[in-house]
Amino acid sequence: MHSNDLAQLPLRQRIKTRAERTFGAWGVFVKGFVKHPRMVGSIVPSSERTIRKMLAPVDWQSVELFVEYGPGVGTFCRAVLDHLPRTATYIAIDTNPDFIRYLRKTVPDSRFIAVHGSAADVESIIAAHGFAHADYVLSGLPLSTLPDGIADQIASATYRALKPGRAFLVYQFTSFTAGLMQPYFDRIDRGMEAWNVPPAHLFWGWKSNADGSQARGHH
Repeated sequence: MHSNDLAQLPLRQRIKTRAERTFGAWGVFVKGFVKHPRMVGSIVPSSERTIRKMLAPVDWQSVELFVEYGPGVGTFCRAVLDHLPRTATYIAIDTNPDFIRYLRKTVPDSRFIAVHGSAADVESIIAAHGFAHADYVLSGLPLSTLPDGIADQIASATYRALKPGRAFLVYQFTSFTAGLMQPYFDRIDRGMEAWNVPPAHLFWGWKSNADGSQARGHH
């Protein structure tokens, strides 16, 4: 958009566009936090150490579909795309249209699909893109602050959406998530990353294989 085009926009839209130009991902992220603090877990994006540790157990070579809830401005996107097979698909789901619009503009990768929607609808979303199940689902949604019942809906739907032997990868800033995941997942591994603002609690919820054997875990 040229400066002359910008001048034709309403004042609010001009301010928003200039903020995105000036502050890039940081500006969009802060704006999302201010508008929807219950839906954005932290005003500071996750650290590189958190990203590496969170994704460590992923068996990348076999991934066909990787799903992320609450991608924000794409803090995990590059790390996922760097490891994802060329034939795989990465679906990022967010309820914030500003984040989705930003991701569509800034992640020019044919494997990446940004979807404006709810994580609770993951089954219908992946079905709409031709998949029956996901290999891994990553979430940074602040599950403890979501409206009543939504976090349970997300956990239940995620378990159903996963292939056997695969995992729900969750990073949070409270230990609430362990109790939430317990009724739905066959095993939960836990970790911690202090080099994050704030320190992050990490969870890997595994779905057992079809024969009932335990999935390959983090530890």
